[in-house]
Amino acid sequence: MEETKVEETKVEKKWYVVRAVSGQENKIKAYIENEISRLGLEDFVDQVLVPTEKVIQIRKGKKVQKEKVYFPGYIMVQANLSGEIPHIIKSITNVIGFLGETKGGEPVPLRQSEVNRMLGKVDELSLEADQNVVIPFVKGETVKVIDGPFNGFDGTVENINEEKRKLEVMVKIFGRKTPLELSYMQVDKI
Repeated sequence: MEETKVEETKVEKKWYVVRAVSGQENKIKAYIENEISRLGLEDFVDQVLVPTEKVIQIRKGKKVQKEKVYFPGYIMVQANLSGEIPHIIKSITNVIGFLGETKGGEPVPLRQSEVNRMLGKVDELSLEADQNVVIPFVKGETVKVIDGPFNGFDGTVENINEEKRKLEVMVKIFGRKTPLELSYMQVDKI
């Protein structure tokens, strides 16, 4: 008996986006969670998420931190949508349906890169791609600033921070040398 239970929990779960009535996201999230646990389907649904961001608002002269829904009208669900699960979720009050489904078709799962972006994680692939980029600059090289407040100034590369992908450029401003921290994209070879 034990072994079959282990097998069940290995069911692959994908992220789906549920379209919902805007402004009701947290209420609907609670409804979905209650319904799933009422029917004992926790094995199929891992998490229900309303992507939010913290915003600071000033109310009556005081700073108030508030959670703002990041994608109004959308709720993320990590689930294995087999059997009745899609119908159960769709039948919940204020749920419009799944994102990406064609009329009568299957809900379309999100790609991992989209999930990472929505959950605020950096896409690992683009990170790895960045790691392999050769640093196009060398210490002592003269470069032109092409972006930011010092656009148009020439400077000398003093230091290269590979990890942060930044350069320390010494720029002469009003006859005085001033160090600037710039990204690779903000400077160009002369």
